[in-house]
Amino acid sequence: MSVACTHPGSFGNLCILCGQKLEGESGVKFGYIHKGLRLYDEEISRLRNTDTNNLRSRSKLYLVLDLDHTLLNSTHLAHLNSEELHLISQADSLRGVSKGSLFKLDKMHMMTKLRPFVRTFLREASEMFEMYIYTMGDRPYALEMAKLLDPQGEYFNAKAWMKHRDNLILMERYHFFGSSCRQFGFNCKSLAELKSDEDEAEGALAKILKVLKQIHYKFFYELEDIAERDVREILKSARREVLSGCVIVFSRICHRALPSLWKMAEQLGATCLMELDPSVTHVVATDAGTMKAQWAVKEKRWLVHPPMDRDCKLFLGKAT
Repeated sequence: MSVACTHPGSFGNLCILCGQKLEGESGVKFGYIHKGLRLYDEEISRLRNTDTNNLRSRSKLYLVLDLDHTLLNSTHLAHLNSEELHLISQADSLRGVSKGSLFKLDKMHMMTKLRPFVRTFLREASEMFEMYIYTMGDRPYALEMAKLLDPQGEYFNAKAWMKHRDNLILMERYHFFGSSCRQFGFNCKSLAELKSDEDEAEGALAKILKVLKQIHYKFFYELEDIAERDVREILKSARREVLSGCVIVFSRICHRALPSLWKMAEQLGATCLMELDPSVTHVVATDAGTMKAQWAVKEKRWLVHPPMDRDCKLFLGKAT
């Protein structure tokens, strides 16, 4: 008894399973795997369900990590300024990648600095997550960075792209090199120019690892019905804790910016007021000379610049 092929996908115009010539070009393109590859909805659903069940059986979730300004910072050698040239002689050997953090990549004419705590972060995160990396750079660059971060090939499977903001956790960018600061319009000295670096134990990666552990624990050990578990809902709940207990008043904020700041603060668990009262804990102001800003200083309340609310989405603690 013969069973008709379901034609799960095509390569060119041929079925990937039976080789039969197919008419039309339906299905979803997977050109990043192989040019000309298409898969149809039923096959995509089957693969997704198989993958999901496999992950759940190992108590793992997916984690997509951006390379640049999250796990590391890179610059072209030509962009090093006079205060950073000392780094060239301090670069670690590529023969002992797993022990170093500052690398000179002659073939790419670049220098890369790994973020403090990154190796511990990757080792511990790999126990809870199936990890992927993403970069706006080209594939050769991504592969070279993966070799520095994961010389034994233990952690990363491929490049990936996170499309949904509900799944996104923003992090404080890592600006080790001066060119990175200039790229984002910061008129300040870089960590390299200051001959400094992030704190290993209290830096951004150490703090975000704690958040990831909380999310993983809630997903697998606090929620009863596995079919109803949704990481997006866990993240929403975690966001509401970021500014819980904070009472915010805004001062001299652009009318166009105020609604989005107000909404964001409330999504993070804050209470927003139009006017000052004794319950206010934070005044967000663009000008330290406003009446509300001066009240915050006098009453010893937090006076912060507008980016505070966005930065709180980094999940690194309450605004301070």
